[in-house]
Amino acid sequence: MRGALVTGGARPRSPGHAARGGLPRGSARSGAPGRSSSAGRGGCRRLSERGGRLAGAGRCRAGGGGGGRAPGAGPPGAAARPRGHEAAAQRGGGPRGCSMSGSCLGLRKACFLLSVSAAALLLLLLPRGQPPVAPRRRPPPAAGPSGPPPQQAGPGGRGAAGSRGEPGGGPGAGAGAGAGGRGGGLAGSPQPARKGRLGPAGGSARESLELKDIFIAVKTTRKYHRSRLDLLLQTWISQARGQTFIFTDWEDRELRLKAGDHMINTNCSAVHTRQALCCKMSVEYDKFLESGQKWFCHVDDDNYVNPRTLLRLLSAFSHSQDVYVGRPSLDHPIEAADHVQSDGSKTTVKFWFATGGAGFCISRGLALKMSPWASLGNFISTAERVRLPDDCTIGYIIEGLLEVKLLHSPLFHSHLENLQRLQGESVLQQVTLSYGDPENKHNVVSVGGAFGLQQDPTRFKSVHCLLYPDTIWCPAKKLS
Repeated sequence: MRGALVTGGARPRSPGHAARGGLPRGSARSGAPGRSSSAGRGGCRRLSERGGRLAGAGRCRAGGGGGGRAPGAGPPGAAARPRGHEAAAQRGGGPRGCSMSGSCLGLRKACFLLSVSAAALLLLLLPRGQPPVAPRRRPPPAAGPSGPPPQQAGPGGRGAAGSRGEPGGGPGAGAGAGAGGRGGGLAGSPQPARKGRLGPAGGSARESLELKDIFIAVKTTRKYHRSRLDLLLQTWISQARGQTFIFTDWEDRELRLKAGDHMINTNCSAVHTRQALCCKMSVEYDKFLESGQKWFCHVDDDNYVNPRTLLRLLSAFSHSQDVYVGRPSLDHPIEAADHVQSDGSKTTVKFWFATGGAGFCISRGLALKMSPWASLGNFISTAERVRLPDDCTIGYIIEGLLEVKLLHSPLFHSHLENLQRLQGESVLQQVTLSYGDPENKHNVVSVGGAFGLQQDPTRFKSVHCLLYPDTIWCPAKKLS
């Protein structure tokens, strides 16, 4: 039987006892020959080396037939636990020294198998729990400097770069636009800028736009509060009072009563210098960003703005696109020194700009991109670096730095052009009008009306009464 040890001459007390593998009490002799003694001592030594209790080792030594008492063992002659019973004790929670190794090994195997099963389950479930990844779309390539230049805006628009010599096609370009339409180009449909971000021709980029979405900034100075601003407040500003803000350099109480918080004292110098002009433009830009409106339009205090045609023009575009529309006063781009290199040489950049005397408009999407060079006083420092006035600096930032092309429009007009070429119904289709300075009083639009030149030297009242005949101070009968 397993675990039964018989030493020389020892007889079991009873057949049942021998069958269970036991030994008679006191039958083990010290130093008795046989392999069982050495095997018992070797097994106990191995247990002792593994950290088993001394008591366990003593019991194993007694079971192996070795003589003598083990430290911590029972009294002499005590019956030793048979090895078969010892193996059963190891399996069923016997002495810790004899059972710890087997228990730890089994626990490690169980943990390993559990970890492998969990990892396999995660690998199977992970791809199914994730949504399918959409394929990445490559953005459309932006046209670089070598791309096609922007097309001419307005009636008779010209797309070649060299054909932009005449600013906006001359004053008479807008004269051919009838009341029902303004011809091709910008006035009738948006034309793509160099980067191709504007909608295609045909008006697919049109958005729902209201007059309240437009921020109109009027730049003026103290000496023109009466001679110029009173006329604007009486005419076109009365049709867009909530959208028009007057930027001046002096706190005028009378003007404050008329315009309320729409009169903004910039605290800039009243002298007509580059620094003073850029100071006011900087305040205009910051106020527009604060307003949250979609379009920024700048005009001077000698401009008449037609809110209807302005709204129709800007509705052709999305305010989130890069749109810079206006009319240049020169027939060629200007050149400015960009920065000085380490060897002392200067790099220059060529660009078009829309003159502030005729007015221009910038979309909010483009205005936000101008922020590093224009917001919080940076406009003044940018203008000083290139030593340019306000409207030129706007063109430098947009065309020279951001590489967004100016959309030339013949619907904006300044006192620098021959305004007498604008005649009849075409006058009412323009976005802005102007009049000549005191040295050129007769440079005004040719339009009929109830007022003569002496009563209406600028012709603004006559234009306004043709557009808004129900105005209280307009004559009841319009004269041709």
